[in-house]
Amino acid sequence: MALRCNSFVKYLVKQKYTLLLVTFILTSVVNPVFFRNRTDVQTCTNWNAPIIWNGIFDPKYYDKMYKEQNIVIGLTVFAVGKYLDLYLEEFLVSADEYFMPGFSVIYYVFVDNLSKLEAMSWRLRRKVKSFKIEKHRRWQDISMSRMKMIGRVIEDHVKHEANYVFCFDVDQRFQGRFGTEALSESVALLHAWYYRRPKFLYTYDNNPHSSAYLSARGDFYYHAAVFGGTWQSVQNLTQSCYRGIMQDKLQNVEALWQDESHLNKYFWLHKPTKVLSPEYCWDQKIGWRRDIHVVRLLWAKKQYSLSRQID
Repeated sequence: MALRCNSFVKYLVKQKYTLLLVTFILTSVVNPVFFRNRTDVQTCTNWNAPIIWNGIFDPKYYDKMYKEQNIVIGLTVFAVGKYLDLYLEEFLVSADEYFMPGFSVIYYVFVDNLSKLEAMSWRLRRKVKSFKIEKHRRWQDISMSRMKMIGRVIEDHVKHEANYVFCFDVDQRFQGRFGTEALSESVALLHAWYYRRPKFLYTYDNNPHSSAYLSARGDFYYHAAVFGGTWQSVQNLTQSCYRGIMQDKLQNVEALWQDESHLNKYFWLHKPTKVLSPEYCWDQKIGWRRDIHVVRLLWAKKQYSLSRQID
């Protein structure tokens, strides 16, 4: 009797490990995002969107999958006034090396001085499309107007040339892989300064007269320095945010953090299908964090006294 029980226990143990092996294989192949889980960070939202951290995805799988689809990715960036002089060249050169390596990428660059962009384009391997924009009296207006211009360039160019598009602030630089693991229908970024803070400290817009009004209802605090997705999804986002900004202007209201406040409202109403961890836009002023294993995009040193001058 004891021998039979012992054999039965061994059988159960064997079945358990077989089940674990099957689960691992299915998780790795069917849903490669979670090929290895991490217990020190949140890796999934409550609406089942993955939160992408180093170590939980297989980059080779993603690259192979998207290579077979023969995709093209667009990148938009704005550089006006001193931002062009201080940040644009380093941003684009680093994007050449680290943003979607091995894939076809088109840069859609908005500047107020085309000759300065042309002077640095020889250093770039990828296709650059340039767009002349006017300066605004306030840097806040520059920030808010980009939603309108991104929507317009998607309609006129991106939808005919690319499958996905990512939108970036210029005052940062790539220093690690920012690859196809980041692609999805709708992609948001956890703000590096807020991802570990309690929700009552999030700087959502608290003005009930603003279209961006959110109070404490949001899920996370997202950073407008990086967002992306399919061109259709990003077009919907930018058009919605621009409508909100214009409605606020009619009410003589301005959201607390301009386009970022409207973006947070949008992502609360329309949940992103993928969320990027702060690895994808980190500020070294925060210092060392145990959960940040790699920095893929780094904030440049802010020089607001220079960069926000409007000549």
